[in-house]
Amino acid sequence: MKVAVIGGGAVGVTAAYDLVCRDAEVVLYEKSEIGSASTGRAAGVLYDAFAAPEDARVGDRALERFREFSGEGDFEFRETPYVWFAREGDEKRAEAVREQVERMREQDRDVSLADPDDLRGRFPAVNWRDVAVAAVAENAGHADTGSYADLVAEKAREVGAEIRTGVEAELEVEAEVESEVDGLGLRGVDAAQSESSDAEPFDAVLVAAGAHTKRVLARAGVSVPLKPYRVQALTAGFAENRREDLPMVYDATGGYYLRPHPEGLLAGDGTEEVESDPDDWKRAADREFREITRERLGHRLGEFGATRESWAGLCVATPDRDPLLGEVRDRLYVAAGWQGHGFMRSPALGEAAAEAVLGENPLPTFAPTRFDGDEVFEISEGMAVE
Repeated sequence: MKVAVIGGGAVGVTAAYDLVCRDAEVVLYEKSEIGSASTGRAAGVLYDAFAAPEDARVGDRALERFREFSGEGDFEFRETPYVWFAREGDEKRAEAVREQVERMREQDRDVSLADPDDLRGRFPAVNWRDVAVAAVAENAGHADTGSYADLVAEKAREVGAEIRTGVEAELEVEAEVESEVDGLGLRGVDAAQSESSDAEPFDAVLVAAGAHTKRVLARAGVSVPLKPYRVQALTAGFAENRREDLPMVYDATGGYYLRPHPEGLLAGDGTEEVESDPDDWKRAADREFREITRERLGHRLGEFGATRESWAGLCVATPDRDPLLGEVRDRLYVAAGWQGHGFMRSPALGEAAAEAVLGENPLPTFAPTRFDGDEVFEISEGMAVE
């Protein structure tokens, strides 16, 4: 079976690796470099604290595989608890946190409620004084996102995948492709020289192109309800002797997160609830975002160092905040719409995408056929506690 994978992010390279490991012939197309788009700009926050059964199963499998890969190449999974909370006066989110923990425990997640005194004793680097209700997920950690994509891409090459970087893949409609596989093909366009190759036939095509997925599929006449939206993050200095007392944190009331980083800490927020053009969007972080984030870090952590880097990235929303993963047309598959949780679950989602291409249906709840493709919906933050 010959399969094309469009997209060299974390999900795409994982799918390519798993497909080759199951005896498929794979060609992966990436218009830029491996992990250079949304994967390279992701937060690297990893946990299995999900309440829905399928989400919990995916999260559990993702962390299992992150740990298996840890220590290979430059990739390392760093065990770190994840704490999320609602502040005093925010009863709506406080009640949502309580309900989440109850539902997560029904899925055997290692999570529990914690009061400010518990948190102060365990994580003294953080100011917990304004916390009303908090929860701690123990099965959690963080990682450098680019090193994961590089590692798995190299593993895919080693087992036989062909990876074509700097080549944009264009789906060919059936009438334009003459082949024994009934017209499912791709034309590769060299990104540097704008030179097109002849259409190449494939038995199946998996589109895992992140923010570009909707446009790639549209060329084949397939409509999917996906909306890219912009998010922002920064890194800053933080004393090494305090870093060991720093968990990953999500302030549900304020809508921002922070985590340890090898050079200090990483923090993010800035979700723009408007659709972004995947080819024309601001990649630098906004000044307002940097200023607000530093104020938040000052309140939550006290002293910390200068901002080192700041940037923006793209996430992709769906109408129900669940991804699209599966067959959208005969032998044409999609894996997209992660709502900010793509890298976090990429080892499991890539594996599931590979299984779908090979005729299995590992995650029926995420089947793209649940939508018509022309749904009207609003973008909402993927991490939001409601």
